[in-house]
Amino acid sequence: MSKKQYTYIPDAKVCSNKIIIDAEGDIIAKVEVIGGCSGNSQGIVSLLKGMNINEAIKRLEGISCGRKGTSCPDQIAQALKELSQ
Repeated sequence: MSKKQYTYIPDAKVCSNKIIIDAEGDIIAKVEVIGGCSGNSQGIVSLLKGMNINEAIKRLEGISCGRKGTSCPDQIAQALKELSQ
């Protein structure tokens, strides 16, 4: 199983400023969100561990925070999309 690590710099509209993802094949092994709301980030990271990358993208992509047009979860989805390419 191939192990990958990907570092993503989110859109400036969101609170988080870096997302680091470790994957083993198509399974998320670990996600670290730097910056942003600690409680929300910890919850999202906990839920994502062990999840299939495509399932995570499907669940998180398109979530918006207010009028920003994106959110930290949506940015995680964008990072996962880039990782899986």
